[in-house]
Amino acid sequence: MAPMTFAERLEPPIDAAERPMLEGWLDYHRETLVVKCSGLTDAQLREASVPPSSFTLLGLVRHLAEVERFWFREILAGEELPDLYSTEEDPDADFSVSETTTWAETEAVWRAETEAVWRAETAAARESAAAFGLDDFSRGLGSSGKPFNLRWIYTHMIEEYARHNGHADLVRERVDGATGV
Repeated sequence: MAPMTFAERLEPPIDAAERPMLEGWLDYHRETLVVKCSGLTDAQLREASVPPSSFTLLGLVRHLAEVERFWFREILAGEELPDLYSTEEDPDADFSVSETTTWAETEAVWRAETEAVWRAETAAARESAAAFGLDDFSRGLGSSGKPFNLRWIYTHMIEEYARHNGHADLVRERVDGATGV
């Protein structure tokens, strides 16, 4: 199978300052996730990687929407927000998808869909981060009871996306044979 066709993703310039470099690599990895999901049907996006695993591309996007919300809004900005998908009874519900889980909104479905929720959370993350300097500590605390500076959060998010994009690459190859970035 031929490699996937990619939307233009821009790597940060090699001489960028620290913050634009961190923001640029995070945006690059965010866009990589979108590329991994591009051109697939909702059924393909719901297809499990390797049964009996229930890991899917749609579940991964839902998970990363919750991760964006958690690190940038709850931890960094100190907002008190409910989880998007997970519950106390099912802390991994973000990874769970059903036949009604779709990538984009359709006329038949009047609710925020996976892509729209993820894009809203990435936009909210950018807005939250804009109010902080790299050395500024978060208003919220981690499970250790300590705050994080924005630099740490950016670095962690780049790692989170890079790791999960590797998973997405394998799932995409399993779903339709496409390989690439």
